[in-house]
Amino acid sequence: MFEIIQSGGWMMIPIIICSVLAAAISSERFWTLRTSQIAPANLLGQVWGWMKSNQLDGARIKELRDNSPLGRVLAAGLMNSKHGRDIMKESIQEVASHEIHEMERYLNALGTIAAVAPLMGLLGTVIGMIKVFSEIMLAGTGQAGMLAGGISEALVTTAAGLSIAIPALICHRMLQRRVDEVVVFMEQESLKLVDVLHGEREVVDAPESQQPVGV
Repeated sequence: MFEIIQSGGWMMIPIIICSVLAAAISSERFWTLRTSQIAPANLLGQVWGWMKSNQLDGARIKELRDNSPLGRVLAAGLMNSKHGRDIMKESIQEVASHEIHEMERYLNALGTIAAVAPLMGLLGTVIGMIKVFSEIMLAGTGQAGMLAGGISEALVTTAAGLSIAIPALICHRMLQRRVDEVVVFMEQESLKLVDVLHGEREVVDAPESQQPVGV
């Protein structure tokens, strides 16, 4: 393996760095964006229970805020519910935009790696072919061994760049999809809360919230 990497030339260094970064970002985001951590399915039902039993006080709101990103969104709405529906929705949107930004952290970097890695491989290919033609100009085409190094460098860097880009692109799409589904789920839960507190929806029993599909 080391011989293959070494045959790729100096362009293998940034490609390897990209592979390490892509693996680290993907692992961290898949762990961080777990549904149980971001938007617990039973959280709104728990809030309903507090409301029906008159236990919704400052301590409960603080507990809710410390629970998860969805909890912080719901807590923002609860703290501003007395100011009217519009103010409540604005406070929810402000907190939600911050939480969405946090959920999308590093995804741009992962997408950049997926786009840049093949270009690095292509650059390595070009450099390798330049070496091949330089050897041809100096020694002609009779020295196959002298040309093998440049050809090997061209092929190895191309393969390495694609090997990094393909899984990075797949992970980026999967993570972006997960964020989108969680955002929709959080929006639905917060709207239910707004409707209940402002008389457009009645609380009969704790609603059965559904987790985002595929998360």
